[in-house]
Amino acid sequence: MILTNLIQVFIGFASGLIVGTGFVAFLTVLGIIPRLIQLSKTEQFMRTYVSGVIIGAFFGIFLSFSGVSFNISTIAIIIWGAFHGVFIGMLAAALTEVLNVFPLLAKRVGLEYHLLWLLMALVFGKVFGSLFQWIIFVK
Repeated sequence: MILTNLIQVFIGFASGLIVGTGFVAFLTVLGIIPRLIQLSKTEQFMRTYVSGVIIGAFFGIFLSFSGVSFNISTIAIIIWGAFHGVFIGMLAAALTEVLNVFPLLAKRVGLEYHLLWLLMALVFGKVFGSLFQWIIFVK
């Protein structure tokens, strides 16, 4: 019984290290956050960005491992969700900017002169798909 628990602790710890290392590699090797700072022209808030990532990671860990739940108003949930959406959207935009995904995709599909329409279709598809999911499936 004790050996089984020790093996589970070891596997959980090793898995956490792997996921954490992957997250750090994602943020540093690809240069997501520095590129996001460069695009938004907010170099003066560098410490705020770093602190936000660290505090957000620890807060996410805390929420994952604790049974804490929040009873907040609908307005606060909407604001919270908007912040999440903006963060994920900007992170995805910075990632695609770093990897140069959309110009390559447009060239492969033959839409290099219609790149704006491709981007708008992706943006509106994501927005409408998210709204559909949250309005229809999550009531």
